Amino acid sequence: MLAFRANFLPCLGSKALSFPVVGGSKPPPCLSTTWARCIYSVTGQWEKDYSKEARIAVEKFWYGKLLKDSKQTQKFQSDRPKYYVLPMFPYPSGRLHMGHVRVYTISDTVARFQRMNGYQVLHPMGWDAFGLPAENAAIERGLHPHDWTKSNIEYMRKQIESLSLSFDWEKEISTCDPNYYRWTQYLFLKLFESGLCYRKEALVNWDPVDKTVLANEQVDENGRSWRSGAKVEKKYLKQWFIRITHFSHSLLRGLEDLTEWGKYVKGMQSWWLGECNGCYYDFKLEGGDVSSDSLLPVFTINPEAVYGVSHILISPDHHLLKGTQALHKWKEEITKQKVVRLPLSAVHPFTNKPVPVYVSAEAEFEEHIDAKMGIPCLNEVDKSFAEKHGLDFEIVIKHSNDGSAQVVNSAEFTNLDRQVAREEITRTAREKGCGGHWTSANLHDWPISRQRFWGTPIPIVHCPTCKEVPVPFDNLPIELPKVANFNGKGGRPLADASEWVDTTCPKCGGPGRRETDTMDTFVDSAWYFLRFCDAHNTEAPWRKEVANKLMPVDLYIGGKEHAVMHLYYARFLSHFAHQQGLVSHKEPFKRLLVQGIVKGPSYRVESTGKYLTPQEVDLSGPEPVEKKTGEKLIVEFEKMSKSKHNGVDPQELLDQYGIDTVRLFILQGVPPEMDIHWNIKAINGVLRWQGRVWGLVSRFIELRGTSPPIPEALSNSDKKKESQLITKANTFISDITRHLHDDFSPNAAIIELMGLTSILRKVPDTVAQHSVEFERILCSLVLMLAPLAPHISSEMWQGLKSVKHKTVSYDWSRDALHQPWPVATKEVETNTVMVKVLVNNKKVGTIEVHRTEATDAEALERLVQESSIGHKNLSNLLIKKLVLSPKGNLVNILTE
Repeated sequence: MLAFRANFLPCLGSKALSFPVVGGSKPPPCLSTTWARCIYSVTGQWEKDYSKEARIAVEKFWYGKLLKDSKQTQKFQSDRPKYYVLPMFPYPSGRLHMGHVRVYTISDTVARFQRMNGYQVLHPMGWDAFGLPAENAAIERGLHPHDWTKSNIEYMRKQIESLSLSFDWEKEISTCDPNYYRWTQYLFLKLFESGLCYRKEALVNWDPVDKTVLANEQVDENGRSWRSGAKVEKKYLKQWFIRITHFSHSLLRGLEDLTEWGKYVKGMQSWWLGECNGCYYDFKLEGGDVSSDSLLPVFTINPEAVYGVSHILISPDHHLLKGTQALHKWKEEITKQKVVRLPLSAVHPFTNKPVPVYVSAEAEFEEHIDAKMGIPCLNEVDKSFAEKHGLDFEIVIKHSNDGSAQVVNSAEFTNLDRQVAREEITRTAREKGCGGHWTSANLHDWPISRQRFWGTPIPIVHCPTCKEVPVPFDNLPIELPKVANFNGKGGRPLADASEWVDTTCPKCGGPGRRETDTMDTFVDSAWYFLRFCDAHNTEAPWRKEVANKLMPVDLYIGGKEHAVMHLYYARFLSHFAHQQGLVSHKEPFKRLLVQGIVKGPSYRVESTGKYLTPQEVDLSGPEPVEKKTGEKLIVEFEKMSKSKHNGVDPQELLDQYGIDTVRLFILQGVPPEMDIHWNIKAINGVLRWQGRVWGLVSRFIELRGTSPPIPEALSNSDKKKESQLITKANTFISDITRHLHDDFSPNAAIIELMGLTSILRKVPDTVAQHSVEFERILCSLVLMLAPLAPHISSEMWQGLKSVKHKTVSYDWSRDALHQPWPVATKEVETNTVMVKVLVNNKKVGTIEVHRTEATDAEALERLVQESSIGHKNLSNLLIKKLVLSPKGNLVNILTE
């Protein structure tokens, strides 16, 4: 939490500041002195300069008010539009980093902006609290992961609040809370009930350091774990899977509807899904000492030719050869013979006839495919194989002279057009529950079993009689045991908790054992955005009517490292929920904002690769060198981390520069999608700009302090300057609105705000004092700054409120952040016009004039003559006649 310094300069007068209790202690009250300064909200007197002490006082005064305001729960009303802005929730590591500051400041700016535009904003926060890091940290410290995680959450919540972020903490969730993971288990059971969860022995990615299974998506291109960095091993284990491949085609087609997603993320999703041009058929296995429910999924890009299958080929690495001792010996046999027929059959899903299964070391298998159908009528290699091994086969595709093709010898599908048959046969397979779901050869089902303690328990009981039995919905949640073995050994503490593991079968009442694997944490985060809609519901994960009102998320903000895994899983869960009738929207996120990372300069010794701390680096010369040895260093901008000594403590920045300055600094400079190269020197520009805006308000208060404005006092020259100001301000308001509403580019909005500040500073005192439009535009500037820098804007609004002779209509009883967002009025848009100037029927240029002068021939003649156009084209010429357009946007000057 933001720790305010004890040496804060006191305020004028005897009135002490009332500050919130922050970080566990309350700062001392202001003392009365004759030299210290303070702010209007405390003293009732406006402080002209935005000094450091004024900035500290402003933030101290408004911090508590803004925090209290953000904690007020909004009741969503049907007659007002909603806006759901969501930053990806964090893992509670214990401390915020600058990446957190960036993403949450972006989301908070958008949330405050949309509230000012009349939307009911949902802007929640929670914690992705399960996972290996917490478990490993607990093991190292001899703590329970629950205690470690809880303390981290409490600390990080205070840090987040120190940034004055307007999160709705009433909807706070934590994935390790039984009230949350009860519903994760519920969704697992719904998947199980739908046939989308199953358990099988499989060759999996094994992290030897974290001692757990990894999904393919969690292994990088170098074959290393995404979390530990260890070289991943291959291992056969019984695992729980989700049939995510059944939704591949739906997920791929869904990308077409995501018109507001960027090309980068859509491209990553499309690349991962691959071309969904085939499907799997599930063949039941018979013989060979396999269980009666064993299935062999086989991929094909010609599902309409399934009646033409003569054999199935599996690779020597297929998990089937590891499944039973009887089949395992064929793993050795294949090293002697290139092709071996297994002593089992695959039952054809349509004809129920046996299909021989061969292990082949000769066949070419596509990447990710380890079983394929032999269809001799379509493939010469398959035809040669069938003939060599004496296998019968049918011709199932008949080609016509006109280039069309029909399916033949295929039961009720015979004589259908090939494309029609493809759709009909796969649809029938889906209805029969034997596959037929369009997918790509790239994808596998999602392995969700993790061999660790700190995760959502899988709600399954293993019974010797009934096999795998789902826990009844009414018995949820299945909570983790309160005590587990965290003595530094790691491993599988759930399996050691015998009192928890031993239970009764929900089906037969006999003895059973709970599943001791826990779920991948990506399951927890695949639906949290839906829980935020109805966070306190004790009857269901969410109410459909509430989710339909609030979903989809209007703006989802997070790092580009989640462009594949998290979004892939979250989209799947949303598509499944839609299929189940639990929500009306298939796609969960209407728009994505993928922000870049914050990089800091790192210093590495060239000879050893060792990273140095900034204190070990000599920057006095032309090139950085190591202080101790004088050796040349490699300087790079890299993602901030402790190991590279290039991180920045957000708390130190807040203490030194204040909340508003840090917020503006992290937002300005580059678009959100780009990486930030950290350069703290640039923060001085942000400080100076705040001082300039403050100076504009101070100037206005001084000019209007004694008398009301007198518009008649403006000269023609002043009116022209006012007109130009209106036109330019109108453009600025439109552009700033677009940058925050359409582009989500706060950096561009800040540039425009700085530009508007410069223009207002150039306005003469007479215009600033007597122009109603100057007042309106200054108010607009303060209000447009409010979502980005809420403290200084709130105080400046109070300064504007203090002016006795105001002319702009606002509800001055409300603070800045509760005012409507400024808009460019029609009157402003038509205040000036561009007039085309013709001389003797030939266009020579355009001039900008006030709309009242565009139809005034005498005024227009004078303005043209005074302009550069007139000096160039009318010198020494006698004007004979002016011809005006009825619309007032063209004048033709005829000369003698």
